[in-house]
Amino acid sequence: MDEVSVRSPATVSNVVCGFDCLGFALEEPFDEMTVRKINDREVRIINRDNYGLPTDPTKNVAGVALQALMDAAQIDHGFEVEITKHIKPGSGIGSSSASSCGAVVAANRLLGDRFSKLELVDFAMAGEMLASGTRHADNVAPSIYGGFTLVRSVDPLDIVEIDFPALFATVIHPQIEIKTAEARAILPKDVPLKDAVKNWSNLGALVAALSSGDYDLMARSMVDLIVEPARKSLIPKFDEVKNISLAAGAIGGGISGSGPSMFMLSQTPETAEAVKTVMHNVYSQTDIDFNIYVSRIHREGVRFV
Repeated sequence: MDEVSVRSPATVSNVVCGFDCLGFALEEPFDEMTVRKINDREVRIINRDNYGLPTDPTKNVAGVALQALMDAAQIDHGFEVEITKHIKPGSGIGSSSASSCGAVVAANRLLGDRFSKLELVDFAMAGEMLASGTRHADNVAPSIYGGFTLVRSVDPLDIVEIDFPALFATVIHPQIEIKTAEARAILPKDVPLKDAVKNWSNLGALVAALSSGDYDLMARSMVDLIVEPARKSLIPKFDEVKNISLAAGAIGGGISGSGPSMFMLSQTPETAEAVKTVMHNVYSQTDIDFNIYVSRIHREGVRFV
């Protein structure tokens, strides 16, 4: 096999009380990527979209992730990557992780599946380091494993797969820019102990609710007293969208990644569509362009086509 094509999914990270550790994969949108072997020991990037991302592999997340894999594999050939992005960069739904993960999963298949999923996450984190300045895994882990994942530790890397019931996400992406570095800069440096206790109690309860399929506990647990209060002012209409989505039947939700996207989880596709309608009604009264996606939480990560 000299060529393989994949679909690499969007992801939601920082799932309310799960800052920097909890994430899940969406069925759509996704990036389309084709990776092929080349004789020269180098990475070549071909962009098939209009986002103007770098083709220099040292400045492209897919290139950096592939180089990490090549260094570990000690191979004498390289890879060419064609990327068609449907996940807009800076959207807050794992655009950079989709590129990194799609590249390493596809290349690994061309190498006979030499590396484990955990090792692939480690390679993809090199791309996240380039994109945001930190080796975080809460997007790349669900992109590779699928479903819900918990990053118990980054050093050493430890990923926990979480079982979950049927869930549907409604994601609205206001077309504004929020830089990850700026969103991190406004986070509080000191947190009251009582708020920290509440947050990690909610995270534990949320994981238990997902594992047991307890939607009521899930709703009670999706509360964040630390990150969301600091960041929500960056997203127009955040409180209005969240409140009206809950009134429409959503279980809960919040900021996706560092924003500007917002997500809400629902038990049924019908409720997810109702949430889409009320989100649309709120943002159609503004002068901000936006996209809305409704997607099943996908049990697969990067998938072959």
